[in-house]
Amino acid sequence: PHVQEGNVEPASAPAAAASDGLDISLLDMRVGVMTRVWEHEERDKLFCEEIDVGEDAPRTICSGLRAHYTLEQMQGRHVVVLCNLKPAKMGNVASAGMVLCATDESSGTVALLEAPEGAAPGTRVTVAGHNGSPASASQMGKKKLLEKLQPKLRTNGDGLACFDGRFLEAALQPVTCPVSGGSIS
Repeated sequence: PHVQEGNVEPASAPAAAASDGLDISLLDMRVGVMTRVWEHEERDKLFCEEIDVGEDAPRTICSGLRAHYTLEQMQGRHVVVLCNLKPAKMGNVASAGMVLCATDESSGTVALLEAPEGAAPGTRVTVAGHNGSPASASQMGKKKLLEKLQPKLRTNGDGLACFDGRFLEAALQPVTCPVSGGSIS
């Protein structure tokens, strides 16, 4: 096939990322909708959320966002959920995933990544050129994949979520965030 000179770098980047094990598709990021939110009974900084990620039942996830959001602001939000993490016990609640946020390191502002409104719960969040299958929860922990991939997850100056400069998308629409130039975790 004919390759234009300007397209050489983007086409080779995913192969390079995959060869060093840092392919973003290893993360099972999905669109989620917060259907129920409450304050954790034992932990002052945590919310507990039931999030519809397109499975038979909503996932319960704990997030340290009480200093940044009210209960009302959390309810019904379209968010991005990292689903292939081993459940972690947070007090008396098992948390089965992680809601992704961006942090502005200079101000300390934390904001939820916002999934596109038209994307259905469970829609996979992807990056162009990274089409692999997600790792298992066991692989995520053993290989410390999130820790290796996280430094390349950032919001750009326009508040678009990116991996290594490429946009995160769901249903062909960008994932956004009110925090520009922040690290995503």
